[in-house]
Amino acid sequence: MHIAWLGKKSPFCGNVTYSREVTNALRERGHQVSFFHFAQEEAGPDNWPDLQEFSIPFFYKSQVYTIPSLRSRKVLEQTLSDLHPKPDLVHASLTLSPLDFYLPEICQELGLPLVATFHPAFDHKLRNLSSSTQYLTYQLYAPSLAKYDQVIVFSRLQRRLLVRLGVPSDRVAVIPNGVDVQKYSPGPSNFKAEIGGDRVFVYQGRISPEKNIESLLKAWKHCRMGDRCKLVIVGNHGPLATSLIPFYGPEHGIIWMGFIANEQRRIEILRGSDVFVLPSLVEGLSLSLLEAMACGTACVATDAGADGEVLEQAAGVILKTQSVSTQLKVLLPQLRDHEDWTRLLGQNARRRVEERYTLEDNITQLETLYTDVVQANQQHAVPYVASNLTSKVSRT
Repeated sequence: MHIAWLGKKSPFCGNVTYSREVTNALRERGHQVSFFHFAQEEAGPDNWPDLQEFSIPFFYKSQVYTIPSLRSRKVLEQTLSDLHPKPDLVHASLTLSPLDFYLPEICQELGLPLVATFHPAFDHKLRNLSSSTQYLTYQLYAPSLAKYDQVIVFSRLQRRLLVRLGVPSDRVAVIPNGVDVQKYSPGPSNFKAEIGGDRVFVYQGRISPEKNIESLLKAWKHCRMGDRCKLVIVGNHGPLATSLIPFYGPEHGIIWMGFIANEQRRIEILRGSDVFVLPSLVEGLSLSLLEAMACGTACVATDAGADGEVLEQAAGVILKTQSVSTQLKVLLPQLRDHEDWTRLLGQNARRRVEERYTLEDNITQLETLYTDVVQANQQHAVPYVASNLTSKVSRT
């Protein structure tokens, strides 16, 4: 099957990881992938295969959203039209770009079925600004998503919300993120010796307000975890990090490592850590969480998005999204002092990923969805062609 994939290759974020992992896996199963992205001469993350790539012009892009140029639609239409062989379908890993809203019309004109993966996080229990913004994103996108042939989301919560906003239920499929359990797995690591820690806690992800990292930092500083306990923060040092680092530094056992592009290095950090903490206010389904679980690291996360579903039934510790810092003040010393407990949580986490969240299962479900979409498109195309022929005959 030939898939025209629209996604992100930079800057690094969950959408980039999703596009990289899925397109790699599809190619390994023999599918052809043509990759469209808002990037010019930029290097992608490591382990990115040599794909047939096409750049879409843009004015601005960030980890969250993209502003395409005025020529982007025309460039995309022409390039899709010129592809040989013709794609069987288009799969858009939506980049929160105005171009997302034109895709149904573009694909309809070209006779291509269209699948979307809709990433935005949401937590219906919150009433703060961040949650309201996320909800508005769903409201804004729902009318357009109703025109896609299929929309992939990561959790039952997201599906219920989109259906409530008017997207037909038979067009919304729940296919959770998957992780390569061969690559992300328990194994040896020298990371503890490298940083001089006996008990290591880690956060990997964006340093942004919705990730609520300040609640973790406040709780850690309050608990005075000791000289041999380290909290490692892996993520881009943006404005938020710059405002936090002066108040939460090495004197508190906190190590800011910045963005780490090398995937094997990130795996080494996870393998060498005892506990992974994700204090987010809003989420979809965190790939960073799944990667930590696959490495056998004990995991703590809020019940934002689908993360609570992932950790249910003792696969990890679930926090409420309200008063995260207060909960962590109680929990962090317990996780420090009870090694057997954290070891058991890590084993449970690994088992949960193997049962529900492998990349292999994810791709199998995706292939089934592709087949259904292509077959449905072919069935609809036959009557259309027949009716056109009838019309032409009646006019002659």
